[in-house]
Amino acid sequence: MLDDLAQAIARYRGDMWSDTAVPRQRLVTLDEPVTPLDMLYEPMVCFVVQGSKTSVAGDLRWTSGPGQIFLNSLVLPVTATFEEVPYRSAVLRLDADLLTELLLELDPEPVGRDAARSASPEPAGQISAPMTPELTDAVTRWVRLLDTPQDIRALAGPVETEILYRLLGTSLAPTLRHFTVADSAAARVRTAARWISARYSEPLGIDEIAATAHMSTASLHRHFKAATGMSPLRFQKHLRLQEARRLLLAGDTTAALVAERVGYVSATQFNREYRRAYGLPPVQDTTRLRGRLAEVGQGA
Repeated sequence: MLDDLAQAIARYRGDMWSDTAVPRQRLVTLDEPVTPLDMLYEPMVCFVVQGSKTSVAGDLRWTSGPGQIFLNSLVLPVTATFEEVPYRSAVLRLDADLLTELLLELDPEPVGRDAARSASPEPAGQISAPMTPELTDAVTRWVRLLDTPQDIRALAGPVETEILYRLLGTSLAPTLRHFTVADSAAARVRTAARWISARYSEPLGIDEIAATAHMSTASLHRHFKAATGMSPLRFQKHLRLQEARRLLLAGDTTAALVAERVGYVSATQFNREYRRAYGLPPVQDTTRLRGRLAEVGQGA
C-alpha cells in the first residue's frame, strides 16, 4: 500500500514541497541528498511514505521513516536532515475547527475545559505513530484526488474527515484532542509561539510573552521548553537566524542589512550567533549553501 501512495505522490511532484489544489494538502518529494534545511513547521500531520528525515528543534530530536505518521501541534523552527532519499511524504495542515466538529460528533465530553483537566500530564507537542492500513488507504485516496480535479470540491472534505477519524484511533489521539482545547497549557504555549513568530524581529521580553499566554513566567518557561525544546527567547533567536539565512541566500544584500532587518541591534552579535548556529560567518555560509544547491541542481 505504501508503494501505491509513493507513486501517487511522485506523479504530482513540483518543487521539493508543493501545496496542491486539495485544501491543506502538501506533497514533499526529494530525490537527491541536500544540506540540512531550516524549516518552520506549522500544526500538521506528516505521513512519511519513503525515505527518512530527522528534525531538530532546540533540545528535541526525532526521526520519521517509511510508514510513520508524525504530528506537530504548534509553530516550530527546526533543522531538517533528509537521512534517506528518495523521500516522499504527504502533509495535512491541521484545521482546529474541522477537528473540533468531528470530536463533537463522536463524543462531546472530551472537547472543552474538562478535557484539559482530565489529561495530566498533557501530551507532547510532537509525536509519532505507525500508519495503519486503513489510514494509508485514506491518505492514498486523498492524494489521488489530484487525478480528478473535478472531484476535489466534493470529496476532499469527507476524505480529510476520514483521515482525522483514523488518526483518532492511533496513539496521536490525546495530542489531537488537546489541539482543540482552548484553556490548556498546550494551547497557551501555541499562542505564545504564534505571537513570537509574528513579532520575531521586535525586542521581546519574557514578561510580555508570559502575559500574552496568560501564564506566569516560570510556568511559561517550563511548558514552552517541554513543547519546543527551547526557551521562548531562544525560540525567537532561532526564528531570526532562519529568516536571516533565507534572506542572505535569496538576495543581493549584506549581512549588516539583514541583521538589522531581523531585529539585531549589533552586527557583531548577529555574526557571532549566526556562526554559532551554522558553523560559518554569514557570507561564507551563504557561499557554501549556494554551491551545494548548484551541485544538487546539476545532479551531482
